[in-house]
Amino acid sequence: MSNDLASERYVSLATYRKDGTEVRTPVWIAATKSGPAVYTNGTSWKVKRIRNNGSVRLAPCTVRGEVRGEWVDATARVVDDAEARDRELQAFVTKYGWQMRLALLLSRISGSHKDRTIIELELQESQ
Repeated sequence: MSNDLASERYVSLATYRKDGTEVRTPVWIAATKSGPAVYTNGTSWKVKRIRNNGSVRLAPCTVRGEVRGEWVDATARVVDDAEARDRELQAFVTKYGWQMRLALLLSRISGSHKDRTIIELELQESQ
């Protein structure tokens, strides 16, 4: 299952507010050495929600977030170690090529490069 989701171009990442409301966001996903992971800005609300509650759901989606597959429950963990984050980031550069390089360049120009982060996912196997 993890390889199936990690091979998708985009997945919808559903995180939860403190009141239990689900918030869905389309994100890039890649298979890293630690398993499936998503790339995002470390100051985003989804990261804050994950730090508060690591329970998430993922489903294949379009770039606009339209879900086109089954949901999978997972546990998410923000990678805080800079060296581990940089190593895992390479999986995204390999998968997304020029798009990822452009995103990294734009983050350097805008000054948000330091805010990039990786969220590791431990998928729950369906029963």
